[in-house]
Amino acid sequence: MQDPLTKVAGDGSKAGEAPVVKARGLEGVVALDSELSFIDGQQGTLIYRGYDIFDLAEHTSFEEVAYLLWNGSLPNQQQLDEVKVQLRAERTLPPMILDVLRATPEDANPMAALRTAVSALAHFDGEADDMSPEANYRKAVRLTARTPAIIAAFDRLRKGQEPVAPLRDGSTAHNFLYMLNGEEPGPQAERTFDVCLVLHAEHGLNASTFAGRVIGATLSDMYSAVTGAIGGLKGPLHGGANIEVMKMLLEIDRTGADPADFIRKKLANKEKVMGFGHRVYKTVDPRATILREMVEELSEERDARQWYDYSTAIMETMASEKSIYPNVDFFSASVYYMLGIDPDLFTPIFALSRMSGWTAHLLEQWKENRLIRPRAEYVGPRDLKVRPIEQR
Repeated sequence: MQDPLTKVAGDGSKAGEAPVVKARGLEGVVALDSELSFIDGQQGTLIYRGYDIFDLAEHTSFEEVAYLLWNGSLPNQQQLDEVKVQLRAERTLPPMILDVLRATPEDANPMAALRTAVSALAHFDGEADDMSPEANYRKAVRLTARTPAIIAAFDRLRKGQEPVAPLRDGSTAHNFLYMLNGEEPGPQAERTFDVCLVLHAEHGLNASTFAGRVIGATLSDMYSAVTGAIGGLKGPLHGGANIEVMKMLLEIDRTGADPADFIRKKLANKEKVMGFGHRVYKTVDPRATILREMVEELSEERDARQWYDYSTAIMETMASEKSIYPNVDFFSASVYYMLGIDPDLFTPIFALSRMSGWTAHLLEQWKENRLIRPRAEYVGPRDLKVRPIEQR
């Protein structure tokens, strides 16, 4: 007879215990405490460590935001200068990583190339398995500094070009655009890209961040954890939406279709319109609001007004037809495209920025680590008996 103390109730809880509450996809479940960011999906609010995203986007740089996420406060001038020196000192890739990228097929998925190269970086880091807070902080800097170089080198190699060595000065945004294109960007392009990095740096316990924290909670190393996070971001339901947005905009431009009619046809055919709706936000994603202004400015500056016009028409159609609002992916697509970045690099650039947030989450996780181990309710058959193999 089954022990009554371990009898499983119909909802998966034991007799005498509170019922187990289940949520598909863990929606609404609070798994841990974090000081890194706050999201109010009803109000459309995003805060990094107490600072509103609008304030940060207007008044800080990516380097300042990375410092904020890692340390808990915005840097003073001396601290900012120090973190800039630390990032610049770590920009150069080990030669063997360039060999890995040279051996990568030209048609490889850029996120797969990034995932492999980041994982391989662990072999050339003498501190890879050093779990001291000081070593983990240095690895956070190292990973954030080297991810841009990996993406730029991969893109150039697949196009038959040699990688461009990183600059000894300049911002992360400036240096990445330089390594990617082989020429230094103008001030407006650098500032625009820098704001994009600020907007994508952190966003709570999303799928990739959660994956990274789960791995980190086992006390695995930082390289393993962020490699897992990159794998999570590679999925089209998380990081790939802006690629599909750009494909849609390019199709509208190529065919001369009316954007509103194009969207209505997609909705009539029950097709998903990428770049709209969000698991958390029930109103406009605040990052999308900032990026919309940047799309308009870039469209005017680059004499490419159509991208802003198409985007606005699509946004208005989705609002009227479905009451669904754009997320960060919708407007980031055309911003990156007008900066001369190939669409299949959009998700790796997301990872470039989010590396600061992923590593900040790991630093936070390891301060008071606890293994993350949720339950699953068994819903399969019971009481089956093994039959001899000749009777199966």
